[in-house]
Amino acid sequence: MEDVQNHTPAIALNIDRVGIRRLKSPLLVRDRKDGKQQTVAQIDMGVDLPSAFKGTHMSRFVEELEAWNDEISYQSMRRLLENIKKCLGAQRAYVHFCFPYFIRKSAPASGSSSFVPYECRLTGELDEERQSFLLDVDVPVMTVCPCSKAISHEGAHSQRAIVRMSIRMTGFSWIEEFIEIAEKSGSSAVYTLLKREDEKFVTEHAFANPRFVEDVVRNVAQRLSAHEHVAWFRVEVESIESIHSHNAFASIERTCK
Repeated sequence: MEDVQNHTPAIALNIDRVGIRRLKSPLLVRDRKDGKQQTVAQIDMGVDLPSAFKGTHMSRFVEELEAWNDEISYQSMRRLLENIKKCLGAQRAYVHFCFPYFIRKSAPASGSSSFVPYECRLTGELDEERQSFLLDVDVPVMTVCPCSKAISHEGAHSQRAIVRMSIRMTGFSWIEEFIEIAEKSGSSAVYTLLKREDEKFVTEHAFANPRFVEDVVRNVAQRLSAHEHVAWFRVEVESIESIHSHNAFASIERTCK
């Protein structure tokens, strides 16, 4: 059958990235407690396309993903990217996995157990010279406003905040490590299941540890800077304000090694 994709295009321009988006597929992720965790990922895949070709072969992305069927890691991501490059005759390949990662957490007082989901993204890029591997993790925390607490006779405003971390690493680290860094940096972690004694504990713990959004981002940045496998990071904390009509945010980006 005629291969129209290999025809010469009417406009001879190189395309930086072409591919498929929002493909859903099962995914195996390393789990510190159980070894492996099965989740479902939304996947973007792409390659560069030289000016001599009218189009890329979209079905080959799916074929390579189906043939790959591996637990995600730096090494397995490289194999997938190399296979995509070879199959599509590309110089650069790109894969992006977006998936929920679940951790079973015990409530702090009752010990009641439930899953807490964390939004994670893994992005791999491979060209003729190097591979890039980026981990993104979004972690919800609770914050209590230090100013509100200091000036109020009773109480203080509190809210959920989202810690968004982007991390480049020099070696393997568990996703749980970065989730713990974020949760220790706020006023309190958040939970899915809390009984009355847990709500009392979380509230009192949070109010004993008030944090501005600036405090949280500095705490996270300090801990990431000290991590042995972190080469570069960007962290942003966004506070979903409870008494304002706007949100507050703060961000820090650093090269560590």
